[in-house]
Amino acid sequence: MTFNEFLERIDTQYNAQLPFVIYRKPNESAVNGLLQETNDLVYTEDFTEKGFVFSPFDNTEKSVLMPLELSDKLKSLVPESTAIDSIESSSKVDNTLQKEIHIKLVERGVEAIKNNQFKKVVLSRTESVSLSENNPITIFNNLLQNYASAFVYCWYHPKVGLWLGATPETLVKIEGQRFSIMALAGTQNYKGSLDVTWQAKELQEQQYVTDFILDSIETTIDNINVSKIETVKAGNLLHLKTRIWGVLKPNAISLKDLLYSLHPTPAVCGLPKEAAKQFILEEEHYNRGFYTGFLGELNLEITSAPRSGKRNIENRAYATTKKSTQLYVNLRCMQLKENKAIVYVGGGITESSNSENEWEETVSKSLVIKKVL
Repeated sequence: MTFNEFLERIDTQYNAQLPFVIYRKPNESAVNGLLQETNDLVYTEDFTEKGFVFSPFDNTEKSVLMPLELSDKLKSLVPESTAIDSIESSSKVDNTLQKEIHIKLVERGVEAIKNNQFKKVVLSRTESVSLSENNPITIFNNLLQNYASAFVYCWYHPKVGLWLGATPETLVKIEGQRFSIMALAGTQNYKGSLDVTWQAKELQEQQYVTDFILDSIETTIDNINVSKIETVKAGNLLHLKTRIWGVLKPNAISLKDLLYSLHPTPAVCGLPKEAAKQFILEEEHYNRGFYTGFLGELNLEITSAPRSGKRNIENRAYATTKKSTQLYVNLRCMQLKENKAIVYVGGGITESSNSENEWEETVSKSLVIKKVL
C-alpha cells in the first residue's frame, strides 16, 4: 500500500466517524494503522488483550482499547522527510493571563515542597490554538515529517475525541521476557549542540525518575542494567535520558500491576507519587485527560529472524514469535476540538525551581507541537 493510499483509507475511516489509530515508532520508516470496524467504546480489563491501548493520566480511570480482533491492520512506508529545521522565535506568543496563572501554580508547588508535602511535582497547563488547517491527517503527516526520533500518532474515537502527538518518551517495552524503560527528565533549549551544561535542578529531577523506576522494578526484573545519563534532542529541546533494561521474572507480576507500579512516573507526576498526584488534581484546575497518560501496542505478536538461513530437519533455527508491548508517555500532544487545537505542556518542579523559568520552559515545549500547525 502506498503512503497516499494509506492516508486516503484513514481519511475515509475518519469521515465515517469510525475509530482508528495511526502511528510511527521512533526512527522507523513504516507507519502502522488499526481501523476499528465499529464505533463501540472498548476498555481494557486487565491489559491481557491485544490491540492499541490509550490510558489517561489518572490511573483510577479506564484505559481505552482498540482491539486487534475488531480492527483492520494497515502498514505503509513514509516518504522521505521534508522537515522544518528550526522554529522562529517570533512564533512565541506571550499570554499575560496564562503566564500569571502558571507562575502562581508553580509558586504553590514550590511552597508545598518546602512544607515537605513531596519532593517533586510536575505542573502543566493548556494552550488553545486556532487552526487554519483542522484535517488531522494533514497535521499527522506534518508531525511525521518533522519528528523522526519521536513516537508520532493520531488517535480518534467518536465517543472520546481526537488526539495527536510526537512524544520523545518511552514508558516500557516488553518483548517476550526482555524489559526496557526510559528515565527522561530535565529540559533546555537546543542551540545547535548536545554538548551542554546541566544545572543541579535538572540533574536532581532526572535522578528522582531513575531512582523511582529502579525501586519499582527491583522485585520483578532480573539482571537490571542502567546506562550512563545522556543528553538527547527532541524537536527544539534537549533532555536527560537514562536507559534501564533487564529480564522479567516469570509470573512475578501481571502486566497491569507492573504498569501501574510505574505510571504515572515522577517524570509526569512527582514524588512521592500519590501526594504529588493529589496536588495536581486539586491545583491544576483542569482535567489532563490523556495528557501524561500512556499509549501504544499491547500484546501484539512479533517475529524474530532465525539464527540461520538453513531450515531443515537437522537445523531447526526457525523464526520465533513472541508477544510485544511497546508503550509511550503521552507528551508533546494536542487534542483537536472543532477549529482549535488544545496543546498540553508542563514541567517538573523542585524546591529550587524559578517560576519565570518554568513558564518559559512550557512556552518552549508548546513550540514543539505548534510548529506543525
